[in-house]
Amino acid sequence: MYSTKDFRVGLKIELDGKPFEIIEFQHFKPGKGGAMVRTKLRQMITGQVLDNTFRSGEKVGRPDLASQDMQFLYKEGTDFVFMDLESYEQMNVPAEALGDEGGYIKEGDTVKTLLYQGRLIGVDLPASVVLNVAETEPGVQGDRVSGATKPAILETGKKINVPLFINTGDTIKVDTRSGAYIGRE
Repeated sequence: MYSTKDFRVGLKIELDGKPFEIIEFQHFKPGKGGAMVRTKLRQMITGQVLDNTFRSGEKVGRPDLASQDMQFLYKEGTDFVFMDLESYEQMNVPAEALGDEGGYIKEGDTVKTLLYQGRLIGVDLPASVVLNVAETEPGVQGDRVSGATKPAILETGKKINVPLFINTGDTIKVDTRSGAYIGRE
């Protein structure tokens, strides 16, 4: 069990049998009564964000979370198929469970996954990944506008904006937190 004094950004708690991650929190003391803690929580399965207020000293549950290395094998329809590296069991994960993070995983990549009661609910990606540009418009000679970008589709199917000098087949580094182009590799 966690107390409100243990709250910090990124802490994972359980409310009403569901796992939540604390996005923001603030201790405050109203003029009358005891201290309270305002929080902004993200439901880890659906991604829904909600506001909740706790009384100071209130206890919340600790979710049954496990972290495990798994290998991404392939996409089957809209599902991602992961394999447990120890037992070699395969697990189909809907694209909605991975959200935006699914666009940064290539076939054969080993990623750290987050499991809630044996069900995969997310992946922990590195801060940046190296991917190939599968499709983009060719750069035009003389296009030297500083900071100008164009859309590009990466080898995973993810769409991002890249500088005008990037061409199809180039290998680039992408920030997984913001989806921004970092540089060429």
